Amino acid sequence: MNPAKPDRQSPAVLYISYDGMLEPLGQSQVLAYLKRLAVGRRIHLISFEKADDWANRAERERTARDITGAGIVWHPLRYHKRPSALATAWDIACGMAVGLWLVLRHRLRIVHARSYVASVMALVLKRITGVKYLFDMRGFWADERVDGSLWPRSGRMYRVAKGFERRFLLGADHVVSLTQAAVREMAHFDYLQGRMPPITVIPTCADLTRFTPLPRLREGNGFVLGYVGSAGTWYLFDEVAACFAQLLRMKPDARLLIVNRGEHAYIGERLAAAGVPVESVELTTASHAEVPAQMARMDAGVFFIKQVFSKQASAPTKLAEFLGCGVPCLGNAGVGDMAEVLEGDGVGVVLRSFKEEHLLHGIEQLLALSAAPDIQRRCVASARRHFSLEEGVARYEEIYALMRAGGRSEYSQKPSC
Repeated sequence: MNPAKPDRQSPAVLYISYDGMLEPLGQSQVLAYLKRLAVGRRIHLISFEKADDWANRAERERTARDITGAGIVWHPLRYHKRPSALATAWDIACGMAVGLWLVLRHRLRIVHARSYVASVMALVLKRITGVKYLFDMRGFWADERVDGSLWPRSGRMYRVAKGFERRFLLGADHVVSLTQAAVREMAHFDYLQGRMPPITVIPTCADLTRFTPLPRLREGNGFVLGYVGSAGTWYLFDEVAACFAQLLRMKPDARLLIVNRGEHAYIGERLAAAGVPVESVELTTASHAEVPAQMARMDAGVFFIKQVFSKQASAPTKLAEFLGCGVPCLGNAGVGDMAEVLEGDGVGVVLRSFKEEHLLHGIEQLLALSAAPDIQRRCVASARRHFSLEEGVARYEEIYALMRAGGRSEYSQKPSC
């Protein structure tokens, strides 16, 4: 199908992503939106591609055809990793140069910057050319670096990054936040008192035409608890192992199905430390396209995330995907809006402590919830209410229209999609 011709009334957009389009994140969280937003408007996309990804010629050509077929004009640049600060500075300079040429050459009206590094480029372009600047902040990036033990909170890099964050929020014509919790936190920032920019909350959405309930693929009668994705960095996998160990005491025929790439040795080590028998676990790998079929084998999903400041602004993609597939979840409090979604919609259980008695009570609640006759319907309805990709795209369309129509209005906030 040929993409629609750009509408002269729709503003042309420059989208800048420091993540590459050859990465899974770029595919699911950038291109999934842009291919829909490009219908009726011209979009120029600058991305930074890693050398290993770019070396895969077949995937590179497939992605290029996919992007071109959607009517998007792709300007891939090379991502430089070392030395870290100088490499990033060089990438920023290259991005600004290409971005400036595109804005002037094609008379682009809006620069949409994904996260902080891209926003350095966008803010400079705004000051030079007067384009409207959309800060798609994706979370408190500087605080994530500290909470992830990559930077010390007292260090120079953190102070510089927080200084840029201030400039982004004050300079943006519109801001997108992943969570309501992050908006509430920003409302307390001293420098935003009386100067709050227009904000729209758009969580990490999922393509619910793909993440949808499939016929249950049951193998035996045992309860299947599912875990999907990374087990390190922000995730509390030891607590997941302890949770499953408790489940086994209640249901000896229960099974833990883990879908993960690249961490199998670590996962096996942590399960053994928790006393989980090997025969009760299936550890497998799946492509993103294969995940819905794996979720169809699960009675419930589980994941726990570190309760740190930066995670107030986090919207885990796997939550949207589990719910879209009709699978209730066991999670923890202190992570974005997750507790409000799970408890508010009755589609999951939220732990506020990992003490043994709380784990036990949470598992009992999860088992009861999973047995509810309408649980699949409730999960799907919750996913559509909060995490629909189409609704997220509609919110971006609204933002583009508002930015084209005028300047910075008073603070406004949209409910989450």
